[in-house]
Order: sequence, then structure tokens, then C-alpha cells
Amino acid sequence: MVMRATLLAGSAMVGALLSTASGDRPPPGNAAADGPARTFEARCAAIGSEMKGAWPVPATRIVASVYRVAGPAPTPPGPPGMAMPPATLPVHCEVTGTMHERTGIDGQHYAIRFHLRLPENWNHRFFFQGGGGTNGDLGDAIGRLTGDAAPALTQGFAVLSQDSGHDNATNALPDRGGATAFGFDPQARADFGGASLAPVTRAAKAVVGKFYGAAPRYSYFVGCSKGGQEGMALAQRYPELYDGIVAAAPGFSLPRAALAEAWDTQSFAQVARAKGERVTPASLAATFSDSDLGLVRKAVLEACDADDGLKDGIVGNFRQCTSAKVLPALARSTCTGEKQDSCLSRAQVGALVRVHDGVATTAGKPLYAGFPWDAGWSDMGWRIWKIGLADGHVPAINVMMGAPALATIFTVPPKVPGVGLESMLAYHLGFDFDRDGGAIYATSKIYPRSGWQDVGARSPDLAAFRKRGGRMVVPQGVSDPVFSINDTIAWWNEVNSKVDGTASQFVRVFPVSGMGHCAGGPATDRFDSFGALVQWVEQGKAPDRIEASSGPMSPWHGRTRPLCRYPLIARPKPGTVGGERAESFVCARG
Repeated sequence: MVMRATLLAGSAMVGALLSTASGDRPPPGNAAADGPARTFEARCAAIGSEMKGAWPVPATRIVASVYRVAGPAPTPPGPPGMAMPPATLPVHCEVTGTMHERTGIDGQHYAIRFHLRLPENWNHRFFFQGGGGTNGDLGDAIGRLTGDAAPALTQGFAVLSQDSGHDNATNALPDRGGATAFGFDPQARADFGGASLAPVTRAAKAVVGKFYGAAPRYSYFVGCSKGGQEGMALAQRYPELYDGIVAAAPGFSLPRAALAEAWDTQSFAQVARAKGERVTPASLAATFSDSDLGLVRKAVLEACDADDGLKDGIVGNFRQCTSAKVLPALARSTCTGEKQDSCLSRAQVGALVRVHDGVATTAGKPLYAGFPWDAGWSDMGWRIWKIGLADGHVPAINVMMGAPALATIFTVPPKVPGVGLESMLAYHLGFDFDRDGGAIYATSKIYPRSGWQDVGARSPDLAAFRKRGGRMVVPQGVSDPVFSINDTIAWWNEVNSKVDGTASQFVRVFPVSGMGHCAGGPATDRFDSFGALVQWVEQGKAPDRIEASSGPMSPWHGRTRPLCRYPLIARPKPGTVGGERAESFVCARG
């Protein structure tokens, strides 16, 4: 559930691979057209009329097709220090289209809008750019990749994005949850959950085939957060559509994770109450100062940093970082009397333990996985999700987006969480996990599918995806504050069990210690998962390790490390002292 999906890739090697594997370029004119070859600009202008009668879904239509000359890519919004490098886009045809136009049961107008960019020098490959947050945004269809990688469009991919069936510009109603108001329409819920993925893919591939006179040789999906959920939904529900999928920080348990968001809000609210304060967005953000979270990081590192064989500020062997190890270190940082800047209050430690242990009923039944102890709990991104920035400028995303999503999208029947942040916080604080938790599995005559059925994509059955030769890479931060890597690892273990211990032949999980949600944190969070996927799909080179580097927001700019496929971890080679370079590590059992 991010506001902007982060695509994890980096990739000089992708460009090199594609240049050698793509074969001859298509002719400059449309190979399907009779007569003399037309200019690229003319082909772009004509694609709307040429697609009439050629759509997989007849009511589909192109809204606009515009010839674009080469030029700089627009700069996306982002936090300081995490801005993406400038990029140049090639000559291409920009297509916007719409399908499934209808009026919902809530009286709103809905449609699935899609955005497709077709480069003049096509590499015979297709790239679907995943969404983020609650979607409702058409997306830029550029295929941005992290680090120094050129966008997928620049590399020659035809790139697709979509809004998943609702439009934040027209469907966001303040009195019905704002951007989540589409949750009052059952079809809009289903489209958001994944029903829109196959129709837009087939529509876009029809355009590609008509425009270039050939179908893509390889098709890829890349997304993080909600985009990761979409990747999982494609592999499970529509395995025939994509050869390779990067499902980063997958929100495949979104409704359950939304329960955990309410749990965490209530946990941190106890800290405010222990201070004698009314729980407000501001007092929630003040439950931990930045120095308090620094004490948490110090305690976790004291307990677990050396478990991977090197004290380096990274909890590489995070699966061994148990409460039995961490709680004594936290106890040494706990105030014996009044709260001081140099120590944590007992209420603060209690809140952290509740977050670690995870949401459960009063009878102790787990409703979602807990969060592992990790050094990234001190990061700005972690606190923004859980409690908000200390200065009050950014409220907790758990409340701001998590509360209305839980109330309107994942619950049957949907509920209005109130208008404004205070009302959304009150909804979270009043949530009863015994009474209300089952609503994510409920159905009704009007809503015949539950929130879990629509949006959950956690099935361990990937038999069809495996049979057709599909490959999946799943990177995720160990300090992800909204989707627990414990849940992702449990899912992989279930997949592995179903295929008799051979899951790594087609899906591999890469934990990133210290990293938050999709990026950031005290971590080596810059890596080329997409390049690794392309090599796996097209050359059969399965990735055991992916080299990663730390960015300027980390404590160690320029450090490199291998990201190892689960269940392996990075261990220093004998004699390693500083451990600042990836070549000093091997991937070994934890």
C-alpha cells in the first residue's frame, strides 16, 4: 500500500542482454499494412482507427494516440535523497484507452483506463508497470527502475500502466472514505483486487500486435506493494499472460495487513495514554521521538548484529533475532523511573512487543503475521507508516490510508470511516478484532465476494505458472512496516511444501535487511531484481544472489552486499574485517 509504486531494478546488464537477444528489429512500417511503409508518426495517428473491430473486448476504445519525440522524462515526486536520476525517453507513440465503462451500484461512473507507450525501436518485449496504494491513477507507463537503470521504455519495452477500474479524479468522495470510496461498488472492488489485470493486458497486447505486426516475445510484470499484489494475482489467476514477474513487497495479504495497521495504531495509542494524553494524530506521532527509535535500533543491533558473523549495522540473520535476544537489550534501555531522553518507557517497549508479536484475537488467534525485529525500525519511512513524522507534517499512513481502506474496500458491508484524519483515527481506535476482524471474509447478497476473495492473492498454488515456465523474483525489506516479510516467507514455505521442496526452481524470495517498504532504511536497498529476472527467463540463469548497494540515505553510502535468496543469508568470508564490499560475502545457510 504505497502511494507511489517503487520498481526494483538497475540494469546495464538488461540492456546488454536485450541487445543480443532481441534479434532483428521490426520494419519501420506496420508489417500488417499493405502498400508502402508509413512513417512511425503516421502509424501512431492511425492506430485508433485500425484497432476498431480488433479488440478482445469489443467496447474497448482508444481515447488518444500521440506521437512523442525523444526528450526528458518527467520527474516523479519523491522524498529528498531518493529522487530518481534524470532519464531520456525515446521516440514513441503514447496511447490512452478505456474499457468496461459502466455505472456502478453506487451511482458513480467507472471504467478501466489504460496507458501504453510504444517505442519506435521496440525490443520485442512487453512490460506491465504495477500500481500502488489504492490505485485510481493512470500511471505514467514509463517503467521506471531504481538506481542508474534506464526506464523500461528507454530500453525498448512497450510499457503499460492502468488505474485498475476507478479514477481518483472523479470517484473519490470525501464523505465515503475519499480515494477508497470505490469500495462501495462490488465490481470496482474486484477490478482493484485483480480483475482488471487480464483485460488491460490483452487489450494492450492487441495494440502491440497491430502496431508492430508481431506479438511480444517476452512479457514481464514489475510492481511493488499493491503492484506486488498484482504480480501475485497474475501468477495465480492468469498464469498464461507473463513470462516473468517481480512481485516486490507483495501486498498479497492486504486485508489482513489492514487489520495489523489498526492493531499497531492501538498499540502506539497506549503509549500516548500512558503519558496522560488524548490520542490524536499529533500525540500518536509523539509516542516515539527519533532518538527513542535510535535506542530501539541500538538494542536490536546489540542483540543480533553479530549473528551473521560480522558486526556491521545489518541484522543479516534476522530469522535468529528473537524476542528472547532483543528484550534483555531493550530492558537495559528502559527507564527505571521517569521517562528520559536516554531511555525508553515501559509503555514504549510494550508497544514494540505488540507490533512484533502481531495482531490477534483475545483468545490468541493470529490474524496476520507479526513483524521481525530489525535495525530499520528507527528509519523515517518506518515511523511515517506506523505513527507519522514527529513534526506532524506527515500523519501515520496506517491511519490516513489504512483505516479507510479497511472500512470501505476490505469489509463487507463497507462502512464510512468518517471524514478527516481524526475520524479515521477514531475508527482504528474503536476497531474490535474479535467482533470486526471477520468482516474481511464476509459476503452478502450485494457483495457476493469478500474483501479477502477480491484482494487477497496469497495462494501457494502456482502449478499453472510453473508449468508454463513462469519465473518470479520477490524482494522485500525486513523492516517493511506494512507487509510483514514473515508472511511472505511463510507463503514461500507453503509453496515449497506443495512442490516437494523445488519452489526455488521458479520463485525466489530475497529479504533485504534494514530496508523499509519498497526502498529506504539502513540497508543496501539499490539492486537489480528486474535484470536478474530477465536473465532467469531468457537465459535460464537462476539468481542465487543479487548485488545491492546502499544509497545516500543509509549510514554507509557506497557499501555493497549480496542479497541472498531465502533461506540463505550473506556471511562474511573468513578473514573479512571491514566487510564493505559484496565480494567479501558468500550466501550460506543461516
